[in-house]
Amino acid sequence: MTRQPAQDAEPTAVPARSKISSEREREFFAAVLDEVRSHGYEAVTMEGVAARTRCGKSTLYRRWGTKARFVAAALRADRQPRCAGIDTGSLAGDLRLAAAAAGAWSDQDTGLLQALGYAVMTDSDLRDAVRETVVAPEVAALEAVLRRGVERGEVPADHPALPFVPSMIFGVTRIRPLVDGQPADAAYLARYVESAVLPALGLA
Repeated sequence: MTRQPAQDAEPTAVPARSKISSEREREFFAAVLDEVRSHGYEAVTMEGVAARTRCGKSTLYRRWGTKARFVAAALRADRQPRCAGIDTGSLAGDLRLAAAAAGAWSDQDTGLLQALGYAVMTDSDLRDAVRETVVAPEVAALEAVLRRGVERGEVPADHPALPFVPSMIFGVTRIRPLVDGQPADAAYLARYVESAVLPALGLA
């Protein structure tokens, strides 16, 4: 008996990806970064964040897959450089304002980087996210400040200290907690700029 061609099978239903509102997503991101700062990256779990935000852990796994991807997405979300838009009309004024801005958030960001710890060195996506969101935008904003100072003729373009200014300002925010056991707050950075950065550029 000739077998009749089988009818086309009904397509298998694919589970719809859970829709997460932008407001809810921001809540998840804030929660996971706060957990990282409070307990360290290694201690954070998807289950813990789910409990804190009152959602099913499957929602987080479906959306981001792994803790590293979740944290990386949180770092990349809506990050704006704090030093962007600074333009007082003088390089010294800009650097003083940049120091104040850096001091206002240095404790929070330094705490986050310390909490990420070893994971940043071993997970490439997490490392790239930190560079893209925490480091590169701030360095680029400060380099723009320095370029304007050069264009105004306040400092020569070949001044040997220019390339080191971002490391001077942002580096001290990372190292002071280790050396002195205190954050590089706005008051500390104001003194640092006046006594070290401006003299290095010949602006004191």
